[in-house]
Amino acid sequence: MRKSIWIAAILAVVATCGFGIKAHAADEVQAGASAPNFTLPSQEDKPVSLSDYKGKWVVLYFYPKDQTTGCTIEAHNFQRDMAKYDAAHAVVLGVSLDTVEGHKAWCSKDTFSFKLLADPDHKVVDAYGVPVSQHGDMKFAARQTFLISPKGKVVKVWPKVDVQTHSEEVLAEIAAQKK
Repeated sequence: MRKSIWIAAILAVVATCGFGIKAHAADEVQAGASAPNFTLPSQEDKPVSLSDYKGKWVVLYFYPKDQTTGCTIEAHNFQRDMAKYDAAHAVVLGVSLDTVEGHKAWCSKDTFSFKLLADPDHKVVDAYGVPVSQHGDMKFAARQTFLISPKGKVVKVWPKVDVQTHSEEVLAEIAAQKK
């Protein structure tokens, strides 16, 4: 009897808290869906909207934190391949919960030419169903990428990303989608 009470209590805690399970799992944007439109400020403190890029491929990538090791590797690989994205009529947009000022400092230091969008209120993070984790009073978006077609449809979602090879994977998917 006591064992079954403990099991029920543990299941209730797991159901209530989720123990880190994706809080937005039901709301995640899936391949085939229309990409939710948005407007966020870039590192230049100018508004950038998804609708600005109608007719182009959009690589919308979410990352945890400016100037951290994994995020820097991922961003540098996107920057390294920027000529290939241009040739594919694609743009890269990075989104994190960091501020415009944080993006400005990072882009100045690392000379990124693509847009980094500030979403400190996680409006776009929530619209795409990207999980948010918290460490102390700091919040971090999960590392996920959405490939959006020139017609505004999500054609591929990467719920987990290898920062070392991700840019090549995205370019290969754009090429495959064009066939």
